[in-house]
Order: sequence, then C-alpha cells, then structure tokens
Amino acid sequence: MRPRWLAGRRRDRAPAAAALELRREDDGALVVELAGAWRLADGLPPAADVERELDRAPAPRVAIDAAGVAAWDSALAVFVHSVGQACRARGVPLDPRALPDGLVRLLELVREPAAPASRAAPAARGIARLGVRALRRQERLRAAVAFVGETAIAFARFAVRRARLRPQDLWLLVQHSGAEALPIVALVSFLVGIILAFVGITQLRFFGAEAFVADIVGIAIVRDMAALITGVTLAGRSGGAFAAQLATMNVTQEIDALRTLGISPVEYLVVPRVLALTAMMPLLTLFADASGILGGAVVGTTMLNQPLAGYLRQTALALVPGDLAGGLVKGATYGLLIALTGAFRGMQAERSAERVGEAATQAVVTGIVAIIAACGLYQYVFFLFGW
Repeated sequence: MRPRWLAGRRRDRAPAAAALELRREDDGALVVELAGAWRLADGLPPAADVERELDRAPAPRVAIDAAGVAAWDSALAVFVHSVGQACRARGVPLDPRALPDGLVRLLELVREPAAPASRAAPAARGIARLGVRALRRQERLRAAVAFVGETAIAFARFAVRRARLRPQDLWLLVQHSGAEALPIVALVSFLVGIILAFVGITQLRFFGAEAFVADIVGIAIVRDMAALITGVTLAGRSGGAFAAQLATMNVTQEIDALRTLGISPVEYLVVPRVLALTAMMPLLTLFADASGILGGAVVGTTMLNQPLAGYLRQTALALVPGDLAGGLVKGATYGLLIALTGAFRGMQAERSAERVGEAATQAVVTGIVAIIAACGLYQYVFFLFGW
C-alpha cells in the first residue's frame, strides 16, 4: 500500500506541460485540442502550427477545445487571439469550445472595433451640428426654467417655515458674502469714484463748470455705478465660489446623498445662498455709494480746492431719495441674479474636476452678463417713467 504522504505529494504535483494536438473531423473541420499548463513561464506550442495546417489543407471551420487545460495565464489568450487572426485572414470561422469564462471575457475586450460609418457630406454635417446645438440650448433653457421653478417652490416653503435648511449655514454665507466682501467693494468703488471725478473735471472744464463734478459723481455712483460695481465684484467673488462649491459637492455625490436622505438640495443649498447674497447686496451697495462719493471728494478737494463739507453738500443737493432707492433695488436684483446663476451652474456641473472649473467660469461670465442686461432694462424702465 502506498504511503499517505506519498499520495498527497502525487496529488500536489505541477500540471503537465502545454500540449497541442490537431485533428480533423468528418466534415474536414480542424479541431485544435489544448492540454496542460499554458503559461508564459513554460514552453508553449506556436500558433504557426495551426496556420501551416490551414495552408496545407483548408478547413470549413476551426474549433478550439481547451477542456484539457489545467492552468493558464495571458499566454493562452495570446495563442487563441493569434489563431483567431489567422482564421479571419483566411475567411474561416472560429468556434471556441470549452474556453474558460475569464478567457472569453478577455477576448471580448480585444475584439476589433467595427468599421467607422461613412462620413456625411460637409453640408449635412454642418446642419447636424446646428441642430445639435439648438437642441442643447433648448435643454439648457428647459433646465434653467426648471431650476427657477424649484427655487421658487423652495422659497415658498421657506416662507411658511417648511424648508429644511440650517440657520448656521445662512449666517456663514452672510458673513462670507457681506462682511468679508466689504474691503474689496470699498476699494473698487473708491477708485471708480476717483475716475469719474477726473472724467467729469476734464469735460466740465470746457464750460467752466468744474464745481458740478460733485453732482456727476454722486448721481452716477448712487443711481448705477455702485450697484453695478458691487455686482461685478461679487459675481467674480461669490458667484464663482457658489458654483465651485456646489459642483464639488456634485462630484463627491454629496448632493445625491441629500436626495437619498429625502432632503431637497435646492432648499438645503440654494435657498441660503440666494437669501444671503440678495440681502447683502443692498447693504454693500450702500457702502459702495459712500466709498465712491468719498473717492470723488478726494479729487474735488485736492484738484478744485473745494472744502469737503461744500462738496458733500453739493452731492446731497443733487440727489433725491428715488436715486438711492433705485440703486438699492438694483443691488438686490443683481444679488438675486448672481446667486441664481452661480447655484445653477454648480448644480448642473458634470462630475469631473475639469467641469468644476468650467462651472465657476460660466457662473462668473453668466452673472456679469445678467447684471449688465438687468442694468440696461432698469435704465429703460426708469427712462420711460421719468425717474
């Protein structure tokens, strides 16, 4: 009787070397039988043996039978792929029999792609591209309208205290969009006030009316420029930040997690941002009014030797309450547009790092265009009503 340890060693011995046998069936088909271990480290029969057999005696089909293969790696895949190429070159169908499932999936991955479709005429391609662009614009418009509708519904729920949002997030956004933006808004408005004063002095000097530079600077700043400057500044600062934040949350699937928890992303993420920026823009506009008038006063007192009190008195006489109210209304509108465009671009961004940057850029550009268009519309309406 054979010892038990010897029987165990006999069972654990390495598989036999790779073997290749070619035989013919009754209909002339060539059967390639594989056996043993087909691995790169072992000596393998070449696929050229199958090619020579096909050249010697053509076959209606070729079948590969790998039922006897004990172990294999990429060497078997290379062999089967080479045999398949030889069969395709000769117009012979290949019938893989009893191939391992993993090898079948691997061969599916390396299958040759289909021939590309014939190119259409240049005119047809141009019309097709035009149609695709039109459809994309239609989809974007539809998405924008749907987003505005969702935001309106979310604000209605917020008005009746049914919206799900965190007050802490709202106050943090107020700080980021309001208090932290004061220095840059003040600086830009101050410089614009200086520029307007120099432009006004240059033109009014021809008429000997340099003293009215306070009127020009005050009206221009309070009615339009303060709100417009603040809007452009916050479009680049807060609008781009909103888009980047929401796009990043979209990439990391945080927005999907909110939906899974039954929380509306519009209520939780968009409403606080729109509220914060819309509420802060009139206050920043008022601060920009003061900074711009102060910039003009610096030029008026230094270049025209006007007393500061006289310059400020002249500015106050040139303004009416409607000028200030119109500027504040414009500021609130610009804040609403900037927040909506930033949030929309961020929510619609695709899930990649590149799209995050694109969303921020698109938010800034769209926000600036929107506030300039709104400024023109306001000017037209005010002109019609004589304001």
